[in-house]
Amino acid sequence: MMDFVLEAWVSSLIEISRLQWMFGGGQPWRAGEKLRLLFAGYNGTRNTGSDVRVEEILRQVRRVLGPENIALSVMTQNLDRTRGYFGDARQVHLPDIFPPFLYREVRQQHGVVACEGSMFKSKFANALTTMMIGSLGLAAAQNKLSVGYGAEAGDMDRLLKSMCRRYCGESLVITRNTESRAVLSELTVPTELGTDTAWTFEPLGPDYGQKALRAIGWDGARTVLIVCPINPFWWPVKASVAKYLLRVTTGAYKSSHYRTVYFHNSGPHVDVAYRRYLTAIGNAVAAFADRHRIFPVLVATERLDRDACERISERLGNAPVLTSDVYDMYQMVSILRAGHVMVSSRYHGIVTSMPGLVPSAGVTMDERIRNLMRERGHDHLLLEVDDPELEPKLIDILEKLCAEREAIRDAIAGTVVKNLKTMARMGVYLEENVQQRYPDFPVRTGERSWEDYLPPLSPTLRQLAETCAA
Repeated sequence: MMDFVLEAWVSSLIEISRLQWMFGGGQPWRAGEKLRLLFAGYNGTRNTGSDVRVEEILRQVRRVLGPENIALSVMTQNLDRTRGYFGDARQVHLPDIFPPFLYREVRQQHGVVACEGSMFKSKFANALTTMMIGSLGLAAAQNKLSVGYGAEAGDMDRLLKSMCRRYCGESLVITRNTESRAVLSELTVPTELGTDTAWTFEPLGPDYGQKALRAIGWDGARTVLIVCPINPFWWPVKASVAKYLLRVTTGAYKSSHYRTVYFHNSGPHVDVAYRRYLTAIGNAVAAFADRHRIFPVLVATERLDRDACERISERLGNAPVLTSDVYDMYQMVSILRAGHVMVSSRYHGIVTSMPGLVPSAGVTMDERIRNLMRERGHDHLLLEVDDPELEPKLIDILEKLCAEREAIRDAIAGTVVKNLKTMARMGVYLEENVQQRYPDFPVRTGERSWEDYLPPLSPTLRQLAETCAA
C-alpha cells in the first residue's frame, strides 16, 4: 500500500510540474550560465559499487562538457558517509520520504542524470525505481535534460511499468546491456547501448591493498581468495507504515528493519534460503582450502553485507572480514584488486576487480552478474544463489579459477577494454543529447579520439588498452 502511495505521489508531482512548466514555471537554461545538473543515485549507504559508479560518471561529465560550463549536485542519503567523494560536486541530502525533495530540487536544476545501476526493476525496492522514474520524469516534464546513465532494467510491477512508459518517454536511457534495452524498448523509452561506469575508477595503488591484507594476517605467499557474499533473499525492500508503528511500539520486525518505514523481505522461507546459501559457500571455501594454500577474506562491499560475511567467517575459523563502513571506495577497490581469485554475489565486486585482472566467478541473484559473465564468455563461472547444488558446483568453479587463471585473465582484459570504448560512446551520446536539448551550450570542437570522451585514464588502464590493441 505504501509503495502505491509513493508512486501516486510522484506521478501527481510530475503532472503538476508539467502544468507549471506550460505556464512559465521552472528554470530554463540560458546561454552563458553554468548548466546545473542533478545526479540522482543510491549514495550515502557505503555501497562501494554505487559510489564508484557515480564518481566516474561525474569525472566523465566534467571531461565531456567542461568543468567550467557545469555545476553538479549529487544526492546522498548520508553526508558523513560520502564526505571526500565526488570532487567539487555539491552534495544534497536525500530524505527517506523523497517526493517533496525531488519536486523542489529538480525545479532548481537544468537537467537530471539518473545514476543508479538497478534503475528500472522491482527486485530491490519499488521505492528506488519510483525515485529514478520521478527524477527523470520531473526533468522531462519541464523540458530539461533527462538522462539515465548506465541503467539496468528488469521485471517491474505493473504500475511501475506504466509510470516508466508515461514519464520516461522523453528521456534518454543509456543501458548497460542489450537485455535492459529490450525491456525499455517495449515501454517505448528511447535508449542507447552503453555499459557500467565503474571501469575507469582508479583506487589507491596496489601497495595499499597488499599492506591491508598483510595487516589482517596474509603471509605474502598464500593465494588470496576474496569472497563477497550478500543476503540475496531479503529483497525487495518495501515501505510499511504498519510495520513501522509495530517496530516503534513493540520492537517487532527488528531484524528486517532497513530504515524509517522501509523493511526487508522476511519470514522463515527467507531464513532457510539464506542459511542454505551461506552454508554452501562456507563449505565450498573450506573444502577448497583443504586442497590448496589459500587465505580467504570476506569482503562486505556494502555495509548490509556484514552479516553474511561474519557468518561465513565463523564457518572458516574466523577468517578476516573487511567492510565498506571501515574502508572507503579507494581503499576497498585496492584491496579487491590485491586478491588472486574472487567469488562474488556483488556485481561491482567483480567489475571493480576486473581492471586488476583478478579471475572471478559469480553467484548471482539476478541478471546483472549473469549478463556480465556471458559478455566475458564465462558462463561456466556462473552460479545461482538458490542452486540446490551450489556447494559442489562452487568447489568445481574454484578449481577452474586457478587452473584456467591465464585464459580467464586474458578474457577479462579484453572485456575491460571493450567496455572502456563503450563507455566513451556514452560520452558521445551525452554530448549530443545536451546539444540537442540546449543548442547554445558550448561543446568541444576539432577531432577527438575515444579516450577524449572518458575520464583521464590511469597508467594501468592505458597499458591494458595498448596491450589489447597490439
